[in-house]
Amino acid sequence: GWAGEGTGASGKNRHVCHAAARLEMGSLWEEFNRLGTEMIVTKAGRRMFPTFQVKLSGLDPLADYVLLMDFIPLDDKRYRWGWGNGGRGPDLGVLSPSLPCRYAFHSSSWLAAGRAEPAAPGRVHFHPDSPAKGAQWMRQIVSFDKLKLTNNLLDDNGHIILNSMHRYQPRFHVVFVDPRRDSERFAHQNFKSFSFPETQFMAVTAYQNHRITQLKIASNPFAKGFRDGDPEP
Repeated sequence: GWAGEGTGASGKNRHVCHAAARLEMGSLWEEFNRLGTEMIVTKAGRRMFPTFQVKLSGLDPLADYVLLMDFIPLDDKRYRWGWGNGGRGPDLGVLSPSLPCRYAFHSSSWLAAGRAEPAAPGRVHFHPDSPAKGAQWMRQIVSFDKLKLTNNLLDDNGHIILNSMHRYQPRFHVVFVDPRRDSERFAHQNFKSFSFPETQFMAVTAYQNHRITQLKIASNPFAKGFRDGDPEP
């Protein structure tokens, strides 16, 4: 369905207060989320799958907008993938009840392994078509297929920098390009943000849950040639 309110709809500029966003491929995102979505991060940068795509409504067709994304940590922990029974080995059905993410498959699960590493440099990803008229944004599905995730703290390609084995929530922002000369005074009124909980993921350098690997290969048309190797993405 449509995420009509996003965050902080009250007190917003009339050009953004009615903005609504619907996550595309929602059922696929939910399927991954039930397993515990994992996204690969590499030094060179790796595209997300599923790709973050939204359908927009409620924009002013004649106004200009910038669309962007950022990623925020879900908690202050780092994780590891392992047995949920103190390292004794396979014990089918074991969950770790103290964890917020109870992903357990064939007795393996994500376990808290300590405090999070220092936050990676905060970056945003601007949709390359920005800025554009509201009519253009609403005419078609907005796809962030150029966005790449990296674990390289020194990345100079503009990729989103994340820590591996940490959990993240993608956020999507609609920003009205205010033509007023003193527009910076109204910056807090000129944007609207959206978060879809089903898009949360664990950043990894290699897939840990074999069911995630299977689902990525089965549902990603670009992964079918990688059945015998590392699926892309």
